[in-house]
Amino acid sequence: MIVLLGVVVVILGFVTRRNPVLVVGVAGIVTGLLGEMNPQEVLAAFGRSFADSRSVTVYAIVLPVIGLLERYGLREQARNLIGRLGKLSAGRFLTVYLLVRQVTAAFGLNSIGGPAQTVRPLVAPMAEAAAERSTGAKLPDRLREKVRSYSASADTVGVFFGEDCFIAIGSILLITGFVYSTYHQEIEPTQLALWAIPLAVCAFVIHGAWLLLMDKQLEREMAVAAAEHDLPLPEGADK
Repeated sequence: MIVLLGVVVVILGFVTRRNPVLVVGVAGIVTGLLGEMNPQEVLAAFGRSFADSRSVTVYAIVLPVIGLLERYGLREQARNLIGRLGKLSAGRFLTVYLLVRQVTAAFGLNSIGGPAQTVRPLVAPMAEAAAERSTGAKLPDRLREKVRSYSASADTVGVFFGEDCFIAIGSILLITGFVYSTYHQEIEPTQLALWAIPLAVCAFVIHGAWLLLMDKQLEREMAVAAAEHDLPLPEGADK
């Protein structure tokens, strides 16, 4: 049981808001030493884990690429593109993205989107531009962060409820393996995938409604912000 002190290290590290990578690394070292492993064995375990999970470190390549694209105007071009679409508001745009994210995830294409590679450089700037065009004014920082959070939620909800419709996803295989090993019952992955479709539809309807309501919320909050700072009301906003 003393090996479980590594979990205590993780809890204390997160409570004190230390660097997550440092906390997990120290917890791994503590767990290894308490498990009667020598320093060389602990280092070898870290190396094996890193080699077996190379996909986790893909961000080290993706982030510099995204940064380089942003430096050369990716966000500005995305905002200009959405600005040409006259009737597309932020809520409508994010609802369309939610649908696309669910459909692609249902076919196992999870990696084509994500917070780092899609939301931050493309989806969020386009949603901000759509919100500013529909409200007729520049968004305050508070509302800008709100639009960004809704952009991230559209991506997260879409992939979370869409990926279970794909039979070869890890969550489906985990459920079938757990049920077989624990309850000795065989469940076909296709059965779980079919039952995931109604959940995905409900998730799209519910979260899509929230995204569409965001447009009205932005208009009201922009009117309130204009009244507080004695600014002209955004075009189309109610007095």
